[in-house]
Amino acid sequence: MAIIAYKYRLYPTKKQIAQLHWTLDRCRELYNAALQERRDAYRMCNVSITYYDQAMQLPDIKELREEYHDIYSQVLQDVLRRVDKAFTAFFKRCKHGKTPGYPRFQGKGRYDSFTYPQAGFSVTHDNRVCLAKIGSIKVKLHRPIQGKVKTCTIKREGDHWYVVFVCEVKITAFLESKETVGIDLGLLHFATLSTGETIENPRYLRHAETKLKKLQQALARKMRGSNRRKKAVQRIAKQHRTIRNQRQDFLHKASRTLVNAYGLIVMEDLQIANLSKRPKPKQDEEGTYLPNGASAKAGLNKSICDAGWGLFQQYCAYKAANAGRTMLLVDPRNTSQRCSSCGKLVKKELRERWHSCECGCSLDRDHNAAINILWLGLNIFWLGRSHQA
Repeated sequence: MAIIAYKYRLYPTKKQIAQLHWTLDRCRELYNAALQERRDAYRMCNVSITYYDQAMQLPDIKELREEYHDIYSQVLQDVLRRVDKAFTAFFKRCKHGKTPGYPRFQGKGRYDSFTYPQAGFSVTHDNRVCLAKIGSIKVKLHRPIQGKVKTCTIKREGDHWYVVFVCEVKITAFLESKETVGIDLGLLHFATLSTGETIENPRYLRHAETKLKKLQQALARKMRGSNRRKKAVQRIAKQHRTIRNQRQDFLHKASRTLVNAYGLIVMEDLQIANLSKRPKPKQDEEGTYLPNGASAKAGLNKSICDAGWGLFQQYCAYKAANAGRTMLLVDPRNTSQRCSSCGKLVKKELRERWHSCECGCSLDRDHNAAINILWLGLNIFWLGRSHQA
C-alpha cells in the first residue's frame, strides 16, 4: 500500500470564501492560544502540557467561545495535533544538536490550511465536496480519486482554494524493465543520462525575473497597510505560483518518463542545502573584509533552487516505488573527475566541460559523470542482491 495525495482546485462562492477565511482565522487563534499555554506552563510552573491535556479542554473552550461550535470538532483537534507536532519536532532538533527553531506564533498570512482527519467530508457525484459546518463546494476533479480516502485538507494559496485528499492506494506494479540509467543533474542541462541523452533546463524563474522585478518595484511604491499594497502582494504571489506550477509540471513529466522507461534509476546523493549556502566572509589580519565571491555565488544559488533537483529526486523516488522500480542514490565524490573507461582520475576545473583521458576516452563531462554514477549504482544493486541470496 502507498500513501498518495490528490490535489484539486475548489471554486467556492463569495459566501463560502468568507466562511473559509473565518474558519482559518478561528483555527489560527486556537493554534496560537495552545502554543501560548504550553510556553507559559513550562516557564512559570515547569510543566509540560500534552495534546491530550489540551484536547480535554475543547468542550470548555466552546462554552466560553460559542463561535467554535460552528467548526467541526475533529478540525479543532487537528489544530492541537499540529501544535503537538511542532513541539515534537523542536525537541527532536534539540536532541540531535540542530538549530532548534522554537515553534512560532502564526500570523494571518502564514496559517493557510485546516484538516478533516477522519470524517466530516464527502465527494458527491456532481463534482462537489461536502464539508461539515461549511457546506457543499464545487471542485474540479481533473483525475479520479483512487484508494481509500484518509484525510481531507482545505488549503488557501493566494486567492485560490484547493482540497487535498490523502489516500491509501494499492500499488500496481508496471511491466518489468531491465533497462538501467545513471543521471547527472546539472545547470547547463537539467539532467544528462548515461545513454548520452539530455533533459534541458527550462529555467522558469530566470525567464520570469523581468516581470517579477517590475511587480516588486510596484510593491515598493505602495503605502504600507493600503489596499493597493495588498493587491500588489497578491500579484507577486500569483506570479510565483505560476512559476512553481510550471516547475512542478516539468518535474512530474520528466520523472514519469524516466520511471516508465527504466527499471533501475541511479542519481547522486546531492546535499542541496550545502550546495546553495552563501559563502563565509573573509577577513585579513587587520579585520578588513575581503571579496569572497558572494555576488556570483548568489546567482549560482538562485539557479540551483530554480532547477528543483531535490523535488525531482523526490518525484522519481515515489513514482519508482509505486511502479515497482528501483531508485538508488550514490556518493557523488569524483564522479565527474574519474574516467568512465579506465577509472583513472582526470582532474578538471568546473569550467572544463569536456572529458579527455589518455586511454582515448573523449566525451562530454556530464555524460562521463552519468556513466560513473550508473556503475556505482549497479555495484550497490548487485551487492545487495548477493547479500539477499
